[in-house]
Amino acid sequence: MTSVKNNNMFPPGLVSNLQQVLLSRKGGGGEEEKESDLSNDDNDQSTEPSTSACVENTEEEDNNNSKPVVLITNGDGIDSPGLLFLVEALVREGLCSVHVCAPQSDKSVSSHSVTLQETVAATSAEINGAIAYEISGTPVDCVSLALSGALFSWSKPLLVISGINRGSNCGYQMFYSGVVAGAIEALICGVPSLSISLNWKKEESQDSDFMDAVAVCLPVINAAIRDIEKGVFPQSCSLNIEIPTSPSTNKGFKLTRRSMRRSSPSWQAVSANRHPSAGHFMSNQQSLGLQLAQLSRDASAAGAARRLTTQRKNMVEIESVGAAGKSDSNRVKKYFRMEFLDKEQEDTDEDLDFRALENGFVAITPLSLSRHIEEDAYLAASDWISSTLHGDQ
Repeated sequence: MTSVKNNNMFPPGLVSNLQQVLLSRKGGGGEEEKESDLSNDDNDQSTEPSTSACVENTEEEDNNNSKPVVLITNGDGIDSPGLLFLVEALVREGLCSVHVCAPQSDKSVSSHSVTLQETVAATSAEINGAIAYEISGTPVDCVSLALSGALFSWSKPLLVISGINRGSNCGYQMFYSGVVAGAIEALICGVPSLSISLNWKKEESQDSDFMDAVAVCLPVINAAIRDIEKGVFPQSCSLNIEIPTSPSTNKGFKLTRRSMRRSSPSWQAVSANRHPSAGHFMSNQQSLGLQLAQLSRDASAAGAARRLTTQRKNMVEIESVGAAGKSDSNRVKKYFRMEFLDKEQEDTDEDLDFRALENGFVAITPLSLSRHIEEDAYLAASDWISSTLHGDQ
């Protein structure tokens, strides 16, 4: 990809000229006052630095406002290394104005859930070079709030990027994925989007792998920013990008189709201790989060389920309830934990997402909102990827 110069750096001469203009205006425009103001530079050190800072800050703000806005969210939480390394790289590239709106905690398997009838808090966060908020909600809440115009001053970003997620989201795992849901919400709102995941493996992956993952997907992101502005980016789909476990040794990009891969849920009964050690029940699929379910006290004999979110990993609490009105002494309570186990996949089609990922490719899968346009979306994505990643960059 063609390197991009840092547009935030201004020529010293330009800054000097702007300073002199401001100083001349301050002095009323008279020649003697200009000379007097300029001759006092050495004596009045408190004035010129503040003027210089004002000029530079104003110019930088104007420059950022002229750049296209890219919104970053994720499913792992705002403090996750995948998001922080990605934001750092985008700020360094300088192609866009980076805004972040991400969950304050891990919401990686929240799917396309939203928060209703509860207050969602948005708290400013410190991420160098970006305007950032952490949200007490799901990835879909984050994207929906950001695009609503209630949080940021802009009406619509150029691109939404969801990730980089810890753990792959191939096949049916996409239906559970909060990071994919964030990108799909953007697509629903008519904004081009990417979801990015790293095929994290507990025994061999480390946080520094996210830096390599950023380097791998940055050409795609930069090309998307460029081509969205040109109007040649695929409009009817979101691109789900799956990066192999060893990003730096990947075999290249491969356009793939979504497989029917599905992890198998495994439920285990646990002791009456409400908070057993999470380490014993952690699954290899780190992206799978935890939720709590409790049967309603006012339910019928069959019971009804009311889901409550929790930050506790892979834990589901099920309370068995008899007929309404019975005393607590007649109620039975049991505890379970659920984890997802990978199943052997028999499909050998090399063009499926998980096969390409297992073979060391960066799998790019177009996701559309309707099966009626799925093939058209696939062809449009194929043309764009071919011209962008395999053409003259």
